[in-house]
Order: sequence, then C-alpha cells, then structure tokens
Amino acid sequence: MTILQGWVVPGLPHPLLTPDASPGYRRLRDAFDQAAARIAALQPDVLLVYSTMWPSVIGHQLQAHPAPTWVHVDELFHALGSIPYRFTMDTELARAWHEANERRGLASRTVAYDGFPIDTGSVVALKLLDPDSRIPAVIVSSNVYADRAETLVLAKAARDAVASTGRRAVAVVVSTLSNRLFTDWIDPADDHVHSAKDDEWNRKILEFLGQGRLEDVAQLSRTIHREVRVRKVVSFKPMWFLSALMGQHNHHHGEVLAYEAVHGTGGAVVGLTPTGEARGDKEFDEDDVEVWHGHREVLDPVSDEDEEDVPTPPAPRAPEPAPTRSASVTTATAAAPVGAYPHARRVDDLLYLSGVGPRQPGTDAIPGGPIRDAAGAPLPYDVAAQTRACIGNVRAVLEAAGASLADVVDVTAFLVDMDRDFAAYNAVYAELLGPVGPTRTTLAVRALPTPIAVELKVIAHVPLGRDAPRST
Repeated sequence: MTILQGWVVPGLPHPLLTPDASPGYRRLRDAFDQAAARIAALQPDVLLVYSTMWPSVIGHQLQAHPAPTWVHVDELFHALGSIPYRFTMDTELARAWHEANERRGLASRTVAYDGFPIDTGSVVALKLLDPDSRIPAVIVSSNVYADRAETLVLAKAARDAVASTGRRAVAVVVSTLSNRLFTDWIDPADDHVHSAKDDEWNRKILEFLGQGRLEDVAQLSRTIHREVRVRKVVSFKPMWFLSALMGQHNHHHGEVLAYEAVHGTGGAVVGLTPTGEARGDKEFDEDDVEVWHGHREVLDPVSDEDEEDVPTPPAPRAPEPAPTRSASVTTATAAAPVGAYPHARRVDDLLYLSGVGPRQPGTDAIPGGPIRDAAGAPLPYDVAAQTRACIGNVRAVLEAAGASLADVVDVTAFLVDMDRDFAAYNAVYAELLGPVGPTRTTLAVRALPTPIAVELKVIAHVPLGRDAPRST
C-alpha cells in the first residue's frame, strides 16, 4: 500500500472563484497552487478524496462515474459564480473500496449517474489541486452519524483497496478546521475566524500538523470536545480518516502552507508526507477497530449537551446503552503511587488496579528488604516476604473499593529475577490467591520503578450492587 502524501484543504469556493476578494483568500489560493505543484511532481495514480461536504446518511457512497461532467453552483455562495467541471474517476479503485467496505462491515455503495451532483468541497479540491484534470480521483462521502470507530474502519478499507489495486495514491481530506460560518453576509475584507476559542484550537491543531503529529491531532479531538463543549465531529472525521489511512502514528513531515478565515471558518492548506521520524506521542489509547459492527459512539461517548454539531438520527432508535459507571479509587491503607495514577479505577463491574508492590503505607519500607542500595549495588532480599506484602496491599486497595481477594479474576505478576525468585513467589501466591483461582501471567522484567523484586497487576470483578468505590 502506497500513500505518497496527505493533504488537508478547505472546501468553500472563495479561493477558487474570488481569490482576490481578500488577502486571505489569495494566500489560500497560492497555497493550493503550491500543493498542486507538489502533487504533480509525485505523479500519483489517483487522488483519494474524503469530503465532509458530501454528507450521507445510509453508510458511505463512492463516486464511480468514469467521467462526471456538470456545471456546479454552490448552494450557499451561488453569487460567486458557476464552476464547470469534467473529472476522471478511477472506477476500478472505487469498486475495490466499496467491496473492502462491505468486507469490513460497512454499508457502502457506488454511484455512477449522469448529473449526480459532486459536492462543492470535492469540486474545489480537484479543480485547484489538479487544474488540468490529469489525475483520476475517487471521492467518498462523509456519513453524518459516523463516529471515530466507523471512520477508522472506512480508512482501513481504503488502504485495503489501494493495496489490492497497486495504486500510488495522494490522500485529500476536504474540511475546515473550526466549522462555524457567519450567519450573515460579510464583506470579504472583514472576514475572520468566528471566535477566539475557535482560532486558538485551530492553531493548536496546526501546530501539531506542522510537526507531522497526525495521530496526536486525531487523539486531540477528545480534549477539544471537552474544552469548547461542542462536539466538532465534522472537524475531526477527516483527521481520524487521514490518520488511519496514512498510519496511526506521528511519522510524518508536516507543512502548513496557509491558514486563513473563510466566511468565519478556519481554512488551512496542510501537507503531510510519511517519514521515518516522529515528533511527540500522545499514544493511541483506544480500541483499534478493524471491523464495523454497527454500534456507533463505542469509543468516545459524550453527553447530550455536547451534541450541537450532530443531527439527531431518525426514529426509531435502538435503546441507548446504560451510562458507564466509572470512578477512581485511592486509599491511605496502601503505599502511595509513585506516579500520576490512582490505586485503582472501577468501570462498571470491573475494578482495574495499578501495579501494586510491597512498599508499606506511610513509611515506604520494603518487607524482606530492597533488592539494591541507593548506589545500585545488589542487596540480599526475601522475595516471599515481598510477595506476601504485595498481596496485602492488593487486599487493602480492594477493600477500599468494596471488594476482597475473592473477587480477583486476573493477575499479571512481574519478577526482576525469574530464575531466583519464582519458586518462593509461587508458594506464597498459591497460599493466598490459589484458592481464589484467578487467571495469571508471570513476566520477567529488567527492573521496577522502586528497588523491589515483585509487582502485581490485578483485575477484579465487583458487581454493581456492591458499595460504590470510595477514596479513603
């Protein structure tokens, strides 16, 4: 699979039809021209276009007419003029993508009708990025109800199709950054980003993109949702899509060619080229979905008050899942954590403990002695005493959460010296946790954060009828 570059571009018609109406529009047009030259130099087989300005409701649609021809007029900015076009579509890739969508569980279809309207964003992107229409394209719609999981799967299906057809592709996502337009007509000379908060977050996104941190931008979406209290899925779907298409990492060279306001939105032309180096790492910390199972909002649920940008799906609707019950647990009856984490976190009826060592609450003393001194020199120690203290600390955290050792269902143990310590550790474990019968994995590690020989990572099952977790 070859994705040569990725581009983020705005789709409103101003840089195409009235580039000299304001200095900002001219800078965007010049940036489009730079991008077009760079794309032409790569000689790609296809432009793969994901446009937030082509909304769909039932799954995703793919433009598969071999040569769509029309005169387009934007539904809002029709006074700016008409846009005649004749494009060439890569129908083989469109069909391959459709089939890959279905294999991954997505609702999908190709459309190949004379006069079928191509959205403004796709028209603007193709006219400006490929002015002579020399490069075939494939255009996919953006489902208005699709969440992060569905969007990731759509991009992975695109990767399947590009790989199976052997194409060398340039990806183009058409979207503004902030997505609030002015609701009154403005003089282009007065154009500016709708609000200071929108502009602030636009610039943070561009800072990350300029550093090639594409996956960090995809992860940043949840932070922005919380901060601005508006669920800007329209803004982030293209970032989710592009990250999953190009690779869920930060191994890109990024360049922001322009950032300007277009009727209140923040529009930017940004290029991303895969490299072997990465900047920053927010860490991909959600399920990496491979197949779509039809359940939206499984990765990033939000409250009803955050639903400003998403239309309510038509009735009938399936019953909403029960809200997740989640709480952190800390307790003075176990040694304080050595990092920025709680002793445990409860999610519904499962309790996840952070790594638990033998240190004692209040004093941090290590029963059985530390394994090394302050200079790093080895010391004699008793792993059996350390294991017994570890399990005692596990018991303390469980009790603070309204649970007990009998509720433990899974244990991962870490030993710094498997050959020396396994037998003694195993004997104490069998005595205290053997009768409970949790599953267990024991791993050898080079070192632990404190001078201890053993640490336990525990999961317990605590029915929701029990007392709620509490901090003590």
